[in-house]
This record gives sequence, C-alpha cells and structure tokens, in this order.
Amino acid sequence: MEIDPQTLSHQSVYKILTGSVLPRPIGWISSIDMDGRPNLAPFSFFNVVCSNPPTVLFCPLMRGSDGKTKDTLNNVRATHEFVVNIVSEELLNAMNATSIESTPEFNEFEFAGLTLTPSVSVKPPRVKESPIHFECKVQQIVDINDAPGGGSIVIGTVTHIHADERVMLGPDKINLMALRPIGRLMGNGYCRVTDLIELERPKNIIGG
Repeated sequence: MEIDPQTLSHQSVYKILTGSVLPRPIGWISSIDMDGRPNLAPFSFFNVVCSNPPTVLFCPLMRGSDGKTKDTLNNVRATHEFVVNIVSEELLNAMNATSIESTPEFNEFEFAGLTLTPSVSVKPPRVKESPIHFECKVQQIVDINDAPGGGSIVIGTVTHIHADERVMLGPDKINLMALRPIGRLMGNGYCRVTDLIELERPKNIIGG
C-alpha cells in the first residue's frame, strides 16, 4: 500500500504514526500557570535531545475536544519552566487519570491521588511518587501548526535531576528492572519492559 498523507484526514495519519512509532516513552509533565495553579499531563511525543547541555523535548498537540492549546503549553509558554516525571508501572493508573482534559483550575494531582513536592531549580512541583524527575527551563518552543491535528515542540534544558536511590546502580546508571518504565503503544495500549535484548555495537572503522 502506498499512502499520500495529503489524501487522509489528520485523524487517520495520527493512527498510522502512533501505530508505527512505538513503543514511545512517556513524559509526565508538571507545570504551573501564572497564578501558581499546578497542572499535570502525560505526553508520549517525548524524548531526549542531547546530553550537553542535557536537553529533552515533548510535543503538546492541539486539544482533541475543542482544538485549543493544552494548558501545559500555555503554562510553559508563560513561565518557561516544567518538570518531566518518569512513569513507572505502579504509576500507570495515576498517569492515565491525569490525561483527562479539564479547565485550568482543575487539580490533576488531587484527582489522581498524587503528592506535590517542591522542585529545586524551578517553580513547578514534582510528582513525589515518580522515581526520576528532570527539572527543566524552556530553551525553545517551535510551533508547527495550530490547526486541528497540529502541535508544538517544547525543548527544555535540564537544570536539576532527582533519582530515587532504588533505581540507581552507582552514580550514573539506571537499574531498568527497578525503574520498570511504561511505554505508550497505539489506542489505549501501553507496554512494560519484560524482555531485554542486549547487542554489542560493531567496532568503529573511522576516526582511528
């Protein structure tokens, strides 16, 4: 089958993209608005950019219910700060609860039974129950399209890292089986890390 995306609705293109690009890591983004009200929402269009400086990105799409920008994007645009909370297996249901579309005054932390805890370098709070947090300052926001199906890229510089000792192996290695991260699939699907395949990379043949 050959597909010209211009001939499909954005909903159909979304299904093909999210059904192919997987599993996707989940960035559980906490932010605050200018009145100090907290917001918490998961984003599976999320990843690492580089380590020097430590940089991550997430991509808030336009809201599916009304085509408006999500509260998270409005918040990071206004405050230039956010926190990435990593989702482990035991937090799956709470994370799913925070995917609800709501008004800015709605408190997703309370709704999901989660604990707000202060950050060190930014104002948005962290999810205390999450095993790893990346506090971030917005480096750049790239707006792709504000039409239905459109979205933006939020690029953040990591300014502080919190990691529970139970998921660490030494000073800089994560214990994957202790972290037990959750990945996003298509539709209502998620996945666990239950099987691990290890492969050595081939030897470099350039650069001496």
